[in-house]
Formats: sequence, C-alpha cells, structure tokens
Amino acid sequence: MLQLAIDWNPSPEIFKLGPLSIRYYGLMFVIAFLLGIQIMKKIYKNENVPVQYVDSLFIYVVIATLLGARLGEVFFYSWDSYKDNLIEILLPIAKDPNGSIFGIINGYKFVGFAGLASHGAAIGIIVAMYLYRRKYKYKSLLWILDRIVIPVASGAVFVRLGNLMNSEIVGKVTNSNFGFRFIRNDIGKGEAMRITKTDNFEKAYSLIGKSSNYQNVLEAVPVRYPTQLFESLSYIVVFSILWFVYWKTDKKDKSGYLFGLFMVLLWSVRFIIEFFKVAQIDERTDWTLNTGQLLSIPMILIGLFFMFRKVKTA
Repeated sequence: MLQLAIDWNPSPEIFKLGPLSIRYYGLMFVIAFLLGIQIMKKIYKNENVPVQYVDSLFIYVVIATLLGARLGEVFFYSWDSYKDNLIEILLPIAKDPNGSIFGIINGYKFVGFAGLASHGAAIGIIVAMYLYRRKYKYKSLLWILDRIVIPVASGAVFVRLGNLMNSEIVGKVTNSNFGFRFIRNDIGKGEAMRITKTDNFEKAYSLIGKSSNYQNVLEAVPVRYPTQLFESLSYIVVFSILWFVYWKTDKKDKSGYLFGLFMVLLWSVRFIIEFFKVAQIDERTDWTLNTGQLLSIPMILIGLFFMFRKVKTA
C-alpha cells in the first residue's frame, strides 16, 4: 500500500544560548509583525498618509495581539485552570516543583506564555484600534480596520506555521495513510524517555523518529490531518483576496467592506477546518460545534453586516 504519511518530529527550538532558547513559534511572530509593518507602509504611501503613523500603529497591534490572545485562551478555553492561579494569566511563568535557576516567585520559572487564542487576538486588535484612533485622528476607525486586516491575514499564515513547528493544535486521525504523524504530540516527553531509556527528551524523540530500533513505536503513532498546514495555506488565499480587492477594485472606498470581508473569509476558514481538528478541551469533545466554531459564528455575522450594509462611498 502506498505510504503517504509524513513523520513530523522537528524540535520547536531553533537553537539555545545557555538558558535562552530561540523557538520557531516566536520567530514566526517576529516575521509576521515585520512583514505586516512593510505591507501597512506600502498601503499608507499609496493613500498619501504619513508612514510615521505605522510605527505607533504596530506597537498597539503587537501588544493587543499578545494580550488579547492570552486573555482569549484563558477565558475561552482554560478558565478552570487559571481561576485559582491568577498570577499565571499575564506572567510568562509556570510552576517548577523541582526548583530551577530561573525560579523567580515561590518555585515558579520563566517558560513563556502557554496558550494563545486567535479569537482573543482579533478582539484585542479591534479594541486597540479603537484606542489608537482616539489618539491619532488622521482617519476613521473603519478606515484603519479596513487596512489593518490585510497584514493581519498575512500574519495568520506564519502563526499557524509556528503551531506546525510546535506539533500543536493537531488534526483528528485520518484512518488512512495520508497525513502527519505528530510524534511529539502523541508521545509525551516522559513516555519518550521511558521507551528509549534516555534522560534527554530531545534525544529520545530523535531516536524514535530515526532509529530502526523504534520502528514499531513510530508505526503506532496515529496519522493525523495537518490542520495547521491547511489553515496556513487557506490564510494565504484570504490574504491574496484582500490584497486583490484593495489594489484592483474600488471596494476599499466602501467604509467597513474590507474589514467585513476579512471577518467572513478568515473565520469561515476557521469554522470549516475545526471539523478536522482535535478538540482543545477534552470535556468538550462531544460538542456538536467546538469552541472555535462557536466563537467564529458571531465573527462571520459581524463581517456580513459590514460587507452588505448601505453606506456612502468615499
């Protein structure tokens, strides 16, 4: 039988410098923001708006993305885990029962934020643009939203690639030979070390992925849909449509249209691909629609409203 499964086993870390690790996920965010700045500057130049505004705009966007995504994860997905540990919501730390040279607060260590939610990021960016508009009054709020969604769509491409490199937000089992074996998702660190009898989980994962001695272990890992890749490719299409509509049509002159189009396209993609994803919360596995889909529905409706409402064109 033709074997099309890909054994997916990259380390999330690009390299380490002592206690500091550089991860693909963080790199993808940096690329997304830097590319977004260039896209927005091109748009501002096209409309004869001073590009100096872009720098302050993206400070708002960066803070809103990270803060909104973090709060979205907490309140939409993980409130039960954080309601009794509120300090962990906004501080990038986690409990370290064994102690650590990174200990900073009663046995806690720095690990980076564990969990970000895109719906929260979207809400955060909208709120931030409202606050930004109150300070910088050169254009209307909807004018800014109509343009900011273009780089946001491009940024979503890289965020999902970061998820892919982290082997997280995986798809359901395909029951076929097509898909990815997410070794790090389906074999925990402790289990990987126990199987290979090593005390280093990176070495353990390397052995499972490359050594013929562990072929039976590898073959037991289920083949899953690479939903992160599906989403990333879909967001390229969303970005391309927004880019085309902005540059090749007069729809950008209809206040709110591009913002609405973004909301409809991006959250429709999310709604559809969620059918192929593993539920992020075990207790919600039997829900007809999962959390991501339920949150996407109002986003799509808001988008339809802005696309089809009657307004005077500029």
